[in-house]
This record gives sequence, C-alpha cells and structure tokens, in this order.
Amino acid sequence: MPGGFLFTFFRLKCKIADMNMNYSIKTEENRKAFLLGMRHAIPIGTGYFAVSFGLGITAHNAGMNALQSFLVSFLCNASAGEYAGIRVIAGLSPYIEVVLVTLIANARYLLMSLSLSQKMDPDMPFFHRLLVAYDITDELFGINIARPGYLNPWYAYGAYLVALPSWAFGTMFGAIAGEILPASLVSALSVALYGMFIAIIVPPSKADKVVFGLVAISFAASWAASKAPLLSGLSEGSRTIILTLIIASAGAFFFPKQPQEPPQHKLEAKKEAADA
Repeated sequence: MPGGFLFTFFRLKCKIADMNMNYSIKTEENRKAFLLGMRHAIPIGTGYFAVSFGLGITAHNAGMNALQSFLVSFLCNASAGEYAGIRVIAGLSPYIEVVLVTLIANARYLLMSLSLSQKMDPDMPFFHRLLVAYDITDELFGINIARPGYLNPWYAYGAYLVALPSWAFGTMFGAIAGEILPASLVSALSVALYGMFIAIIVPPSKADKVVFGLVAISFAASWAASKAPLLSGLSEGSRTIILTLIIASAGAFFFPKQPQEPPQHKLEAKKEAADA
C-alpha cells in the first residue's frame, strides 16, 4: 500500500513537472510564440495608442490626472466599457452604477472568453487561463482565436505586452495633453473618441437593418430619457443601464438571430463521413 501510494505520488509529480516545462518560457517553442505574438500585435498597439489618446482627454475632462488615467486603462482595457465607466465616475454616481455600467458594456467579453476557452489545452494550468483572460479585447481575441490548434498562452502574452501598454500610455499622454493644451484644442481632440464609436456602429448598421433600427432607437431613447420627467432625475449611468437592458432585450426577443447554415462543402463532408 505505501509503495503504491509513493508510485502514484511520483507519477503525479513527474506529470506536474512536465506540464510546467511545457508552459515555460525557457522552451524554444514558447519563446517563438511570444515573439510572434508581439509582432502580430504591433498594428493593434498602434491603433490602441491613437484611440486611447482621445480617451485620455475624456478622463482629464472627468477630473482624472495622468497617473489615474494610466491605471484606469491598464486595469480595464476596454474602450466602450472604460468610456462608460469614466462618464459615470464624472457624474459622481455610486460604485454600484460604475460596476453595472462596466459589466453591461463589457458583457460581450464573457462570450469571447467562453469561445477562447475551447482553444485551450485541457491540461493548461489555471493561472495561465487567468492571465490569458486578463486582456481579451475584440482585436486580441481575433488574433488569439485564429491561431491553429491549441492556443499557446505565450503567444497571447506577447500580444498583450505590446497592446496593453500602448492603450495605457496613450490614455496617459491624452490626459497630459488635456492639462497643457488650450481648452479649444482639447475640445476638438475629444471628438476623436466619438469617431471611434461611429466606426464601431456604422459597419454593422449598414449590414443589418435591425441593428440600424436599434441604434436609431437608442439615440432617440437616450435623448427622450434625458427630458422625461421621471427618468431625467436619474443619473446618466442609471439611464444607460435601464435603456441598454430594455432595448437589447427587446431586440433579442423580437428579432432573434437565426442560426447560420453550415457551408455546403461541410455538409457534404459530414454526409460522406456518415456513409463511410
């Protein structure tokens, strides 16, 4: 009995050691994946720096200094969610509103995380999963999910090493610019962030009439809520939460997404496999 226990313990220890070595940066494969992730993230980082500059000006207008702006972007790398959170903070809203607004604005990352988890080796250690989940954005999710086979976490770390500082430092420099530039120029630069949101909503609105209608309703409802007797007394964050839940729920209920048909060649391959 003791011998069997020791043998099992030894095998488990060897398996853990092999697993740690498989995910160590000391291996050639992981070093190459890390450098490849950095290279693939250079265009993403460049775009992040430009967009987050406008976010930094918004943070400055909300009363944040350069260090606070940097930390906000470093700890929450999400454009729409971060912007919504900054607006709620500027309105001196309760903490619960900040949490709810950020959660709703970033809800899509829950789905991205679930999808990306299917690309992970079942033996991947839990702390690697946590680190990969730390910086899932639309662009970083795109390059991670496109990797062939299981996702090497060091590829994601290399991409994060380029993208995350670009976003955080861009926000910080935007806040610094907000402090030293004339008010008229700061006001002009702050419009850049709205350009990013327009770029986000226009393509899907052009491709889908339902999305276009929901966007138009959102604009109209937001303006109406700011004038309505009952809703106008609420904070901006509370109105955003209420309208988002109502409009998104109504859109999902009345216009559910139809499941897409698999491509014809996949159907034929599946039929051939079944016949074989």
